[in-house]
Amino acid sequence: MTLFSPLTLRSVTLPNRIGISPMCMYASREGFVTDFHVAHLGRFALGGAGLVIAEATAVHPRGRISPFDAGLWSDEQVPGWGRVAEVVGAAGAVPGVQLGHAGRRAAVREPWRAGAPLDETDAAVGHGPWPLDAPSALAAGPGHAVPAAVTAADIARSVQDWHDAAVRAVAAGFRFVELHGAHGYLLHSFLSPVSNRRTDAYGGSPQNRLRYPREVVTAVRSAIGDGIPLSFRLSAVDGAADGLGIDDTVGIARALAAEGVDLIDTSSGGITTDRSTDTRVRRGFAFHADFSRRIRDEAGVPTATVGLIVDPVQADRLLDHGDADLVLLGREALDDPNWPHHARAALGDDSHEGWDVRFGSALGPRARTLARLAAAGETPLSRFEG
Repeated sequence: MTLFSPLTLRSVTLPNRIGISPMCMYASREGFVTDFHVAHLGRFALGGAGLVIAEATAVHPRGRISPFDAGLWSDEQVPGWGRVAEVVGAAGAVPGVQLGHAGRRAAVREPWRAGAPLDETDAAVGHGPWPLDAPSALAAGPGHAVPAAVTAADIARSVQDWHDAAVRAVAAGFRFVELHGAHGYLLHSFLSPVSNRRTDAYGGSPQNRLRYPREVVTAVRSAIGDGIPLSFRLSAVDGAADGLGIDDTVGIARALAAEGVDLIDTSSGGITTDRSTDTRVRRGFAFHADFSRRIRDEAGVPTATVGLIVDPVQADRLLDHGDADLVLLGREALDDPNWPHHARAALGDDSHEGWDVRFGSALGPRARTLARLAAAGETPLSRFEG
């Protein structure tokens, strides 16, 4: 069972190859985590995941996707995240956090409100839009505000924001840090020619478009030290006309690895919200596995894959097949936080290993009782029959 073999990245060993993908929950208050985050993320650790990555956490207030996003732009936000990291770690998982800046895709509503750009109705209740940052003054799509093209001085300040947020992440107790460089957010918008039309040192050639993300990686690596793994989420393909393709992304991944990135978290799309030019990857089972395999093989860097991984045998074979080194679950874990424990049993290990002892000591006798009843032909509906 490769799925339940450990994975060592730098000085950190994940107890298994199942991670929880960062998922925005829109449950923060003024950038501060709440009890919801403790319960939400803690249950995945109790459920047996080897790695639990907290949601996209803004390095600057302007980098929030919505008014209800979490942040690490202030020292005051560290204790709340410290509580989350402590709970996750105590339950046996490695606590991780994804740092992000939404760039030109910031200042929108929650998904159940269509993710629409904030407007005067939101401003009336104190959740109004804020200025957007981007490499070029190009809106993310119809209805979105035109962002400001950041200056070289803005970029230098932003690199420092990433560094400082990473310092706070370590202070909070996180032992795995990921940078969100996908889905059209700030780092991705510098990488892609769709959104980066600059003519200075931060635009034009692929090397210049990569400059800001490389500076961020270097700054964050210096902040977290040599022992903590650094992951970078990439959109393997832009899914838009004249955007990045997998060949481009392999080169980007190779360059990021040279700067200190230990894992590429493989996703796709998001560079624009304009569906008229959208050529996003068709969603199917493990629909990013071909991309993560190519990056792993050709860039020589470990990868994680995500996207409709729903079956334990499927997950195990993805690893055995060399498609990735780590599988990440999102919606599947929301549906079943105990998926890792159930996966172990489905792959033939019914020992209840990995369960918290307070659960395992009860579940073993339960399993034996259910087996005895099944052998006797009894079912939950037996009393109503005959």
